[in-house]
Amino acid sequence: MNETVASTDSMPVIEDFGAMLDESMGESGTLERTVVSGTVIAIENDSALIDVGLKSEGRVSLKEFTSPGQTAEINVGDKVEVFVERFEDSNGEAVLSREKARREESWEILEKAFENGERVDGSIFGRVKGGFTVDLSGAVAFLPGSQVDIRPVRDVNPLMGTAQPFMILKMDRARGNIVVSRRAVLEETRAAERTELVANLEEGQILQGVIKNITDYGAFVDLGGVDGLLHVTDISWRRINHPSEALQVGQSVQVQVIRFNSETQRISLGMKQLEEDPWNSVGTNYPLGSKFTGRVTNITDYGAFVELEAGIEGLVHVSEMSWTKKNVHPGKIVSTSQEVEVVVLDLDSSKRRISLGLKQTMDNPWDSFASKFMKGNEVEGEIRNITEFGLFVGLPGDIDGMVHLSDISWDREGEQALEGFTKGDNIKVKVLDVDVEKERISLGIKQLKEDPFSSATNSVKKDEVLTCTVSEVNDGGIEVTTSGGLTTFIRRADLSRDRSEQRPDRFAVGEKVDAKVITFDAVNRRISLSIKAKEMDEEKEAMQQYGSSDSGASLGDILGAALREREQQSAESNESLDENGDNGSEKTIGSETQSGSDEK
Repeated sequence: MNETVASTDSMPVIEDFGAMLDESMGESGTLERTVVSGTVIAIENDSALIDVGLKSEGRVSLKEFTSPGQTAEINVGDKVEVFVERFEDSNGEAVLSREKARREESWEILEKAFENGERVDGSIFGRVKGGFTVDLSGAVAFLPGSQVDIRPVRDVNPLMGTAQPFMILKMDRARGNIVVSRRAVLEETRAAERTELVANLEEGQILQGVIKNITDYGAFVDLGGVDGLLHVTDISWRRINHPSEALQVGQSVQVQVIRFNSETQRISLGMKQLEEDPWNSVGTNYPLGSKFTGRVTNITDYGAFVELEAGIEGLVHVSEMSWTKKNVHPGKIVSTSQEVEVVVLDLDSSKRRISLGLKQTMDNPWDSFASKFMKGNEVEGEIRNITEFGLFVGLPGDIDGMVHLSDISWDREGEQALEGFTKGDNIKVKVLDVDVEKERISLGIKQLKEDPFSSATNSVKKDEVLTCTVSEVNDGGIEVTTSGGLTTFIRRADLSRDRSEQRPDRFAVGEKVDAKVITFDAVNRRISLSIKAKEMDEEKEAMQQYGSSDSGASLGDILGAALREREQQSAESNESLDENGDNGSEKTIGSETQSGSDEK
């Protein structure tokens, strides 16, 4: 009975123990993979021993209670939330995680924020391919590179580890994926700022902005929710060829609102307007005729721009760059960034123009030449160029003088005058005229010799009969040379009084002929001869001496008598020369004179 009673009494005990075990295991089973509250009962080395009400305590690394690089602030007795991964490990301890607990808590908060479209706080703590990792109070999110800022950010380091708001773009708890955007938060903020800024914007207002983008024509400035254009001409008073010379992306600048269109919301900005215009005092600072040193900023086909100071540029026209180099590109005289000395030639502050001269800082070679060589002086030079209208001769001072075609030769004209001259030859010339103002020097070659026409015609007078030698015969007449060496042409019509005798072919080269001077122009160096005129004068003289046709004498009788008398006089003159020499000649001349008197 006792055994039966004993066994009967013991059954409930066994059954109670099993129920208690099942109950204990059931409660523990519901705790696995969940977040529970625990108490820190000890801190050993680098971990905290936490009691969560299980058979055994669990250990959590102190690193999970703080951010990287910081010291964990946790003490014995503190209540903490931890995540139960397993009831026990190989050491019989519960496997706990503070980090996963925080992550679970964060996921619940993040899901509510995502559903409501609310912002969440987090901090960027690492880089990954295509973007960055963000800590959202324990949950790790991905921040794409395009979602960091409204504009590209070259350096993200200032944003690392700093708490800031984000918007959740996508999240998947099953996969543990969260995608966030910082740009969306900035755009919302900028939209509000833009509305407020545009509402209060006025022309002349001074604002602080950041260079957002740079183009060839200017820079776009972020004014905090709205962009304005800073044109290249409004960056500085000095010349700027490209905005990048003075600005860079991300640079903070102070600008002034120049123009604002409320309808299109276009904003024109300026930086130079915040500085004093240097042209206001240009008249005082740069008097006419004064010399200054400047820097060549730009070179064009028509000249070079020289910066005298920041914002003050003047033009050196190509005609004012050199005394001697007239047809060369300005780039062959000066170069960009070269320091040059210039003279102020003209100033128009209303048009913001200054005319400068480069050659005026050097001696004028035309003045120097005029002081050394007077009109009529001889000088040697090199033939630098041969043109259809003359020769250009290099002279001292690296200047050129011109020998006109008409001043090359006394007896050759046109292209014939240029024959015998070659570029590079050294020749002697005479200075005919110097015009310093027009920078012209007239030279002559033929003036080095006496004019053959003048020497040959010193004793020649109009109506005089000259003995000439035929040098050329052609259909139009004959070319003859006088005893003085002067060559002229007798036209066909002037070869004889008788038409039938006006044939050039009846004359031969080398034959002596007598002709009358009918035209003599010493100024234009022209002389005209006529055999016909000489014959008409002889006829007239014969008629005066031997009668006229009106008295009954025929023209043949008159001319025949005159010719016979002349032949007789010539014969007697020759006999007297043979017999008596000079005395006989004088007697003959006397007898001829007497004979002539008797006949009369």
